[in-house]
Amino acid sequence: MQFMMIVKSSADCETGKKPSDELVAAIGNYTQELRRAGVLVELSRLEASAKGTRIKFSGGKKSVMDGPFAETKEVVGGYWIIQVNSKEEAVQWAQRVPNPRGEGGESEIEIRQFLDVEYFIPSVPFQGAAGPGKESEIIKAQAM
Repeated sequence: MQFMMIVKSSADCETGKKPSDELVAAIGNYTQELRRAGVLVELSRLEASAKGTRIKFSGGKKSVMDGPFAETKEVVGGYWIIQVNSKEEAVQWAQRVPNPRGEGGESEIEIRQFLDVEYFIPSVPFQGAAGPGKESEIIKAQAM
């Protein structure tokens, strides 16, 4: 099962303030733990929302809004994608993340499981998230 551990942005991130060297080192060490355990799929830190754009869909119309966006608690600052056996294991890994705001700071990590390809195939009833390898079985079945 793949999960995304989402790190919410902060006012410091949004103004471009770099985290302390200690925090950068702690996050780097944590990321190396994920790699050594063989669960890390991907990771990245995102630019501030000031460099972002949103497309809003409303009433059949689309509007384009350039950042920055007011609510930093709703803005993604970065993420890790991990491949683990259960949500419980994903939660255990997320609990080991060094506090993104430094010790004593307030922050939040959101954990979300990826939907499998079956969700996007109209003729296949959705059964929920499946384990690794299920996608290819479903696609093969559709081709027959």
